[in-house]
Amino acid sequence: MVEPLSAVSPLDGRYAGYTEPLRAYVSERALVRARTRVEIEYLVALADLDATPVSIADSDRDGLRRVYRAFDIADAQRIKQLETEGDSNRPATNHDVKAVEYFVRDHLPADVGGEWVHFGLTSEDVNNIAYRLVLGPAAEEVLLERLRGLREQLTTMAREHRDVPMLARTHGQPATPTTFGKELAVYASRLGQAIASLERAVGGLSGKLAGASGTYAAHRAAYPDVDWRAFARAFVEGFDLAHEPLTTQVNPSDDLATLFDALRRVNNVLLDLALDCWLYISDGYLGQQAVAGETGSSTMPHKVNPIDFENSEGNLSKANSDLEFLGGYLTNSRLQRDLSDSTVKRNVGAALAHCLLGYRKLEDGLEKVVPNEQVMREDLEATPEVLGEAVQTILRREGHGDAYERVKKATRGQDVTLADFRDLFGDLDVSAEVREELLALTPAGYTGLADELVDQLE
Repeated sequence: MVEPLSAVSPLDGRYAGYTEPLRAYVSERALVRARTRVEIEYLVALADLDATPVSIADSDRDGLRRVYRAFDIADAQRIKQLETEGDSNRPATNHDVKAVEYFVRDHLPADVGGEWVHFGLTSEDVNNIAYRLVLGPAAEEVLLERLRGLREQLTTMAREHRDVPMLARTHGQPATPTTFGKELAVYASRLGQAIASLERAVGGLSGKLAGASGTYAAHRAAYPDVDWRAFARAFVEGFDLAHEPLTTQVNPSDDLATLFDALRRVNNVLLDLALDCWLYISDGYLGQQAVAGETGSSTMPHKVNPIDFENSEGNLSKANSDLEFLGGYLTNSRLQRDLSDSTVKRNVGAALAHCLLGYRKLEDGLEKVVPNEQVMREDLEATPEVLGEAVQTILRREGHGDAYERVKKATRGQDVTLADFRDLFGDLDVSAEVREELLALTPAGYTGLADELVDQLE
């Protein structure tokens, strides 16, 4: 492992502790292991065909599968050696999948010929499946697990602060009051929908196994009587992937683009949340718990900066940039195949790592904030003009056709007090009951069904 201070990327350096959970899924070692798994399972599948002379005993199948199930760093290093240095029996392959083929050959039972490893395949047959075998679990077991926890965190906070009144702002200006809990519930709801989209995208990953031009040509030339399309479908679906029947040499990667788009949708929701939390902190609506010994500014000792929300914003933005690039780039291939996607795909782990870092920093930020109810109430009391909506609506109910215009004239662009409203009420031609109804209005009490809307969360 690279010493963190010597790492080129902060993902493996400064933030290595945050991104560590992804190493088992999207590191090069994980990818090489997935390729090994595909090659071994393909060999076993060939042995199950009546047409081929390959025979592998059950005990030998178990032994072969132990190769990828017990795959460790020494195995990955051995494959890397075959690729870059070679050994006493073979020169360097300078080809990562060919190195895996040779590695598998070295673990074959004595009665199985090495010619059956990678039989009829092109590297992309192995690679496209292998990438999905690492990306799917990385999204499901790392990112989605974190996102579900984050949604639960938001849901808990929303319920806890459901009835804390807060001035809403539209266009950055004072607007109809809401509650802090209801605003968090909006994000929890949006995040839940985005998570569902991501789950569908993970479940929609697909694989291909159709040879160098997507025609099964080598397979059919060798064994024309085998139903290779059915074989490929069964093989791909055996990895819990959908089968992609029509391809060139490459899987078109539309499924990966859908996955990346789903991640961007998640990130956009959380970016919106991080920005709002930053603004609430700036307005004093949210207080931050100071961490003992932490420095907020090298020159201003008093500072407690919203660094977790800023860090989350930066990483989610970087992730979205990478995901947009990946989704656009990987769905294009010149004619039947060009290799430019190979180096680009090696960066999918970094995109996921920026996602994970953004999620974890947002969690950290939410854990440190506490609603400042006093500041929120004082702000509401200082902006009684937000009652204008309630007043004009009640007056409309009572048949006052000019209600909106009267309230607008008395409030728009002016400093308004509750006393001003009460003076307005005194001049109105309404019943005593309606006048009492108007006099009972307060900014903090004008939150509608905000607290009940939190119950929409499941």
